[in-house]
Amino acid sequence: MKKKWIIAGATAALMLTAGTGVYAGTQLQEIKAYLNGNIQLKYNGTPIQARDEKGNAVLPITYNGTTYLPVRAVADVMGVAVSYDAKTSTVELGEKAEGVAIAKDFKDMYYTKDPAQTTYLGKDYKEAFFDNAGSKRSSSFMLYPKGKYQKLYLQVAAVGEDIDNFFVNDSEKDVKLKTDTIAVKDGLKTIEVDITGVNELFVNADLKSSGAMFVPLTTSYYK
Repeated sequence: MKKKWIIAGATAALMLTAGTGVYAGTQLQEIKAYLNGNIQLKYNGTPIQARDEKGNAVLPITYNGTTYLPVRAVADVMGVAVSYDAKTSTVELGEKAEGVAIAKDFKDMYYTKDPAQTTYLGKDYKEAFFDNAGSKRSSSFMLYPKGKYQKLYLQVAAVGEDIDNFFVNDSEKDVKLKTDTIAVKDGLKTIEVDITGVNELFVNADLKSSGAMFVPLTTSYYK
């Protein structure tokens, strides 16, 4: 079962390391607390070391008999995406309530806004990755979720020829996160990929000589 938590501002029982913007809230109260090096953490029986987003070890804090754990470190151990919205003072864990289109900051030589190439089956998606360069070869592009999201919902269509080998890799770890096939008859196929903690993605398709790959960037999104 998917779990979603949204912890707002000062109601958070855990702490997020998110820079000086965290401390700008009007509900900020000064307290006397202690870094507690005596607290040991285990996950499923295995000892763990809590770390911040830069990999530095961090300690739990004890205040008035309650132990507070760093939310980013706990989220990383449990495989849950975590982000902080400074505008709303909100810590968000798991899938975001709304998707973020991959069109934002997308860069590739096959990126296009040409209606002749962004239109698929009569619908203009405005922005797309469309590779129809011809010849039998691989077609690929990079995405940079930067560890902020839980899922990638990628829409892909095979044009002219079926795509027999499609995959999404964690490029930093060189680990395949998803493999699939895409037939022309599938139309726009939505591929769901777990990208928890992933910073960079390598998306690749093996194209046939008369085939092309179409990816609408406005309806493919992170959550």
